[in-house]
Amino acid sequence: MSIEESVKGIKARDPAVNPGTRASSQRLTGRKALVTGASRGIGRAIVEALAEAGADVAVNYRSSEEKAEMVAMGAEAIGADTWTYRADISHIGEVEEMRAVVEKYFGKIDILVNNAGINVDMLFKKMDQESWNKVIQVNLNGVFNCTSTFLDHLMESEHGRIINITSIVGQMGNIGQANYAASKAGVIGMTKSLAKELARNKITVNAIAPGFIETDMVSGIPDKVKEKILAQIPLRRFGMPEEIGKAVAFLTSDDASYITGHVLNINGGMYI
Repeated sequence: MSIEESVKGIKARDPAVNPGTRASSQRLTGRKALVTGASRGIGRAIVEALAEAGADVAVNYRSSEEKAEMVAMGAEAIGADTWTYRADISHIGEVEEMRAVVEKYFGKIDILVNNAGINVDMLFKKMDQESWNKVIQVNLNGVFNCTSTFLDHLMESEHGRIINITSIVGQMGNIGQANYAASKAGVIGMTKSLAKELARNKITVNAIAPGFIETDMVSGIPDKVKEKILAQIPLRRFGMPEEIGKAVAFLTSDDASYITGHVLNINGGMYI
């Protein structure tokens, strides 16, 4: 597929139409970010936080075009220049097409946030290879696909940042989530290894491990199960997507330039 054909999957907006109210002193002003899986939940909050901090943001999504457009519009209202692009990050070819179009029409990125992820939960004794592979393909291989594809952008940047969204489940495991736990634990190991490798290029690589956050996934949990989960959280509440977004904005800023290879737990004390 040519770049001209691929551009059908990406949409830009003229920031002059809605310049917003962002101040020039914001800590991410002039930087460009790509957030994967950004059409809702934590991804949406990350886009908003980066936009509020001054960054322009490319919004990746797989299927929810309307929601992705709403996320982009929200970032524009803040004053960001935004793009939306549909790509399944588990397919390297689609990621490479996204890179070509983003580079030509949005510009090279300084910040990569690997947020996209899925879960297919069931007890391991019932888990088939398809269910295992599907989760690994998106949650772990997708991080490889995006990082390797956009690495040259980050190496050319003076402020290269990679943030990988992992999970508390990747740290402590969970019943019915062996595939998900394995994928997220793999992301943690990858984060630490890349932090050591890319330090020479002045790229920082960090991970955020959310606990139970108020998203569609958590809202679907039965009330009795929610009560049991809350009983295990010292702060006795679920986290908010905005709390993840603000952490991403900090870790991608110059204020965090000496932090790399770190896994930031945002879980209310559930796992320490």
